[in-house]
Amino acid sequence: MTTRKLPLLLSLGVGLAAWMPAAARADASGPYLAGRLASMESDYVAAADYYTRALAADPANPAILEDAIVSQIGRGAVDRAVAPARSVETLGAKSQIADLVILTDLAKQGDFAGAIAELDKGRSAGVLVDGLFRAWALVGQGQMSEATVAFDKVAAAPGSRAFGLYHKGLALASVGDFEGADHIFSGEEGGPLRATRRGVLAHAEILSQLERNPAAIELIDKTMGDAADPAFDRLRADLEAGKPVPFDIVGNAGDGLAEVFFTVASALQGESADVNTLAYARMAEYLAPEDADVLLLVAQILESQGQHDLAVETYAKIPHDDPAYVPAEVGRSDALIAAGRTEAGIEVLEQLARSYPERADIWGALGDILRREERYGDAVNAYDKAIATFKGDDPGQWVVYYTRGIAHERTRDWPGAEADFRKALALKPDQPSVLNYLGYSYLERKENYDEALAMIEKAVAERPDDGAIVDSLGWALYRLGRYGEAVGHLEKAVELMPVDAVVNDHLGDVYWAVDRKREAEFQWKRALSFKPDTEEEAKRIRRKLEVGLDTVLKEEGAEPLAVTKNGD
Repeated sequence: MTTRKLPLLLSLGVGLAAWMPAAARADASGPYLAGRLASMESDYVAAADYYTRALAADPANPAILEDAIVSQIGRGAVDRAVAPARSVETLGAKSQIADLVILTDLAKQGDFAGAIAELDKGRSAGVLVDGLFRAWALVGQGQMSEATVAFDKVAAAPGSRAFGLYHKGLALASVGDFEGADHIFSGEEGGPLRATRRGVLAHAEILSQLERNPAAIELIDKTMGDAADPAFDRLRADLEAGKPVPFDIVGNAGDGLAEVFFTVASALQGESADVNTLAYARMAEYLAPEDADVLLLVAQILESQGQHDLAVETYAKIPHDDPAYVPAEVGRSDALIAAGRTEAGIEVLEQLARSYPERADIWGALGDILRREERYGDAVNAYDKAIATFKGDDPGQWVVYYTRGIAHERTRDWPGAEADFRKALALKPDQPSVLNYLGYSYLERKENYDEALAMIEKAVAERPDDGAIVDSLGWALYRLGRYGEAVGHLEKAVELMPVDAVVNDHLGDVYWAVDRKREAEFQWKRALSFKPDTEEEAKRIRRKLEVGLDTVLKEEGAEPLAVTKNGD
């Protein structure tokens, strides 16, 4: 890892170069190597077990201690990382991940004076984190004036204005200075802040505490719009009812530090090594174990690392009465399925649908999973229940009709499929996925060629770099006997989707049609190498390689290429 991002990232291994495990005792090397292999797979549970065994054999090896710290953090056992973090210090080594654990644990215990003392001694969790950590620790000590100065110092640093002002506003609100907090969130101090989801929630609560519920509602409507989620729905309902909404985004300094770690982890997500992002997210969870947003973030990071069982465990921590419970259960279902426990994942959604029968999104999610599992009839039933909840037409409903149309088409109910695709287009006329699917279906059914071509051309105009849609355009031209025009589109489709069996097979057919037979055979061989979806498709490609496309068409009773080429 480079050191350029040290202001934000954890510098794993810094100061430990002289303590490499090659010097470890022989009886520690086996479990250490097993732990390293587990770490490479982000298997934190197994890694923690192996490193614990390695430490039992070689307890004074700082490198093994640091790896043990990382694995315990990853598995969500920050409390078990404290002892090895303290051991690193006694050995005279330096580790930023150990510093992070020790500082966070002091905050967890409410020892903010101790945390500041450690910062003064040189402990660091990253330059940006250190400044905010000190500021919140001062809040925890009741030194609000000093804390304000510390927040201002962070805000004055290059690139840190938003972080510093956001946390200063939260800190003021946490001690009851709602006017000062509104002064920051409204942009009157230092200019406007970017409207993040958490920031809007906090500002709305602050406005309610100032007895300005209408302004809070206006803020939500203006900034969130269609992006509002169940938490905003509940908040908005309370505001409309005239209730004074409590400020609970941050209740104390510990919550404030959790928000620091959550803010940084959110900013790093997708841009940094997952171990850094997860470490900050786990610190937030350690300090605020019931914060649903934190838990969702941790679970999402774990899923991105392929740690589906840990993600399932994390999603399950969100209680039934939390607004995030439904998305958490949907996430838990997805994680179970990704872990190979498909039936358990489906059962989670089925139970959720029974508990919330009026939620179209749940029925839709269930339908999507059943469709992916090729249980098309069951998927149609789920989509039916989703559509039954609709109170009227809305453009956003197109996706349910579209996916139900796919399920109908797979069960050979073409009238039902066509009706759903047409409904989806009525709701979203230029939706390229629907245009492509319906147009391609017409091609395969050998009907409505002209309309199919027009649909696919419109889809390509919307998504010119979508290989599947470009393939459909080339195939439409092939079906119309316009082989020369088809070649270029199908060659582009293969460039966009080089390992797709269907696209390569299509290009082979078009090459054959324009008498480029050696190239056709090459494409068919490529298509076979990419494993067609069904044995029937593979058998047809093998037959084309044996006797050529003309003979295959004749055997199938289809029109020969020469006839199609010259017109119907």
